[in-house]
Amino acid sequence: MGRGRPRSFDEDRALDAALRVFWEKGYDGASLSDLTEAMGINRPSLYAAFGDKEALFRKVLERYEHGPMAYMNEALREPRARVAIERMLHGTIAALTRPHTPHGCLLVQGALACGEESSAMREELATRRAAGEVALRKRLKRAKDEGELPESVNPADLARFYMAILHGMSVQAAGGAGRAALESVAETALQAWPGR
Repeated sequence: MGRGRPRSFDEDRALDAALRVFWEKGYDGASLSDLTEAMGINRPSLYAAFGDKEALFRKVLERYEHGPMAYMNEALREPRARVAIERMLHGTIAALTRPHTPHGCLLVQGALACGEESSAMREELATRRAAGEVALRKRLKRAKDEGELPESVNPADLARFYMAILHGMSVQAAGGAGRAALESVAETALQAWPGR
């Protein structure tokens, strides 16, 4: 069986372009025309390379989590949980205020902009946010088991608290909050760390 024609575009570059469109406009706001124009390809090429819009969005989410959001998993590998939280907070601020990228988090903003007809994508985003919270909860449970957190601390509640802070900073950044305002939020959140 013969192979098809080789692709005449850079798939990584096309995915980066699609990422930016979805990040700026959300899932519903990103039209196929917006995507193909930004990616520099036509619709048949988009479908052949990436599948439909939902499949493309899922590929973009993977790229986002392993690219702009990679600092989250790196932070969770810190030997001390408080340092992990600090790295997550400051990594989020850096990501939210990076020049030449949209402000806000794709996992948060993308869900806020999904209508009823895109409920599958809203659920996909919720699942990915929940996975981040589960990973943080496991890290905090380990910290409690190792004696870094007091016995009275509920790792699930603490994980939910810090994820709410991270998501709230994303909404604030999308609304125009700058680095100084977000740093103030992060410092206040760190003061809430149990056992200080």
